[in-house]
Amino acid sequence: MLDFNQFEVVSFDCYGTLIDWERGILPVLKELLSNREIDLSDDGTLELFAEFESELENQNNHYIRYREILQQIVKKIGQRFNFEPTATELNCVVDSIKNWQPFPDTVAALSALKQKYKLAVISNIDGDLFAGTAKHLKVEFDWLITAEQVRSYKPSTRNFEIALETMGISADKLLHVAQSIYHDIVPAASMGISTVWVNRRHDKTGFGATLPASGQPDLEVPDLKTLVEVIG
Repeated sequence: MLDFNQFEVVSFDCYGTLIDWERGILPVLKELLSNREIDLSDDGTLELFAEFESELENQNNHYIRYREILQQIVKKIGQRFNFEPTATELNCVVDSIKNWQPFPDTVAALSALKQKYKLAVISNIDGDLFAGTAKHLKVEFDWLITAEQVRSYKPSTRNFEIALETMGISADKLLHVAQSIYHDIVPAASMGISTVWVNRRHDKTGFGATLPASGQPDLEVPDLKTLVEVIG
């Protein structure tokens, strides 16, 4: 069992953990496809996103901004289904991010955890894109570690190494909370960082917008409200 008193900082993945990114991604990509009379299931659409995102984030250590990754995902979807996205469509996911909403339990949980810990976000995002999200979260984070700063994407351990360096703490003082086993739980755990898996898809099948992966978190919860209750 985790000793929650040992931690000084709680860090979060943002999109998928704090922000309901699947609810943000789906209508945008479904509209892109339905405009071409392409009927793809919700799960199929999210899995396509996960496939292309991972491919683009892991291309031979060649870093490109997340904005460009999202544009390239749209382009690859067009290639898969034989259509050419318009200039406006290329930015459809990018432009929607500022409207993506937190999960219903996120804001209250962050506020509660802020009473006890310093808070950080470790996210595969660009700084300007996160700025649009920050206003929805209604809490002052002590640190924001973006892929843009680090110039690599989780599941690279480099993102967590830079995070620990920036915070000035050892791995045993950090608790990392995330929905993606692939992006977060596996690399963080490999570094000796304690992890909480927020199983946001506990009532759904499949892995949604993240690649399938297996890992062993220190704690599994269905939502952040439960985590706050467990910490007490």
